[in-house]
Amino acid sequence: MSTDDRLDEPTAEHSRTTHYEIRVRGHLAAGWSAWFDGLDLTAEDDGTTAIRGPVVDQAALHGLLARLRDVGIPLVSLTELPADAPQRAANHEGN
Repeated sequence: MSTDDRLDEPTAEHSRTTHYEIRVRGHLAAGWSAWFDGLDLTAEDDGTTAIRGPVVDQAALHGLLARLRDVGIPLVSLTELPADAPQRAANHEGN
């Protein structure tokens, strides 16, 4: 096997889905969730909306960011969440 052949093989790092939190200015209605591929939207007390959930790859992440840009929704932050964050976020929202 050559080095070039190994580049085409998926690795554990490349095949895992990463969870992100995209924070935007303003509160988005729950109906926007479908527009963001089913990610969870949470209206925060600070006047922002947190869009959280799994994103399959970097191309999908860039697509989500492009959608925000295209409709003029101001981006506040983008954070990669730790692997245990989705469970922690779900527990927090239930309080």
